[in-house]
Amino acid sequence: MLDQTPVQIAWVTRDLDATEAALTALMGARTWVRMPGVHFGPDTCTYRGQPADHVADVALSYAGDIQLEVIAPVRGESIYTEFLDRCGPGLHHVCRAAPDLESFDAAVAAAEREGTPVAMAGTMAGMRFAYLTAPDAGVPYLEIAYIPAELAAFFDHIKQEQK
Repeated sequence: MLDQTPVQIAWVTRDLDATEAALTALMGARTWVRMPGVHFGPDTCTYRGQPADHVADVALSYAGDIQLEVIAPVRGESIYTEFLDRCGPGLHHVCRAAPDLESFDAAVAAAEREGTPVAMAGTMAGMRFAYLTAPDAGVPYLEIAYIPAELAAFFDHIKQEQK
């Protein structure tokens, strides 16, 4: 069973500095943690059913308990470059967390059975993620993620920097 509350709101941009500044002003985020050159590689990620190979710069912060993520594609084709080409910078996805891998797998399978296909999926730093296409929901994608304890501790550290 997924937590019904989104754990993350994410934007895709061409300019991390400008988007961080806007979200700091609008959402009260204080400290941003940047992860440059995050590689979504063919051994750990798929894009539209094929092995992925793209890189993005990522920044994280918090507004209350909601994680704010900003993604700036660097190279390669992805759902991030698709979005920028089609819509320009903006709100890209919301993320809901699965408490365990069984719940994650069940949620992704249920979404696909109900006609919501996976656009991109993979594993990174122990986290499993799947982006489901959800344009009828008013946001291009819904991400489902399983976040292991080690990564959750890192996220909690970032959240504590906001206080």
